Amino acid sequence: MPALADILVAVLLVGSGIVVLVAALGLWRLPDFFLRMHAPALASTLAAWLVTFASIVHFSTRGAGLALHVWLIIIVLSITAPVTTIVLARAALFRRRQAGDPLPAPLQPRP
Repeated sequence: MPALADILVAVLLVGSGIVVLVAALGLWRLPDFFLRMHAPALASTLAAWLVTFASIVHFSTRGAGLALHVWLIIIVLSITAPVTTIVLARAALFRRRQAGDPLPAPLQPRP
């Protein structure tokens, strides 16, 4: 494997780790469940894209041609991550309604 490809793969993987670390800090620092949902949901998607690009570079330089089988993983993740976030938000709203807790204020339409 060429040294440039190794460096690129390492940079992409370290960048992915940094993004996940920032998401973990956001999860730790934000006070409310609804605020905590955004940090990992957005960052995990970006981190998964970085790992996908690193995998494509790695397997393409090791094999005979361009390795695009990794795209299947990121396509599934890109579809399921937002759906999971919405389901978690709805479950949290349902639990708050059942407990009688105050709900977050509804969004106001823009003028």
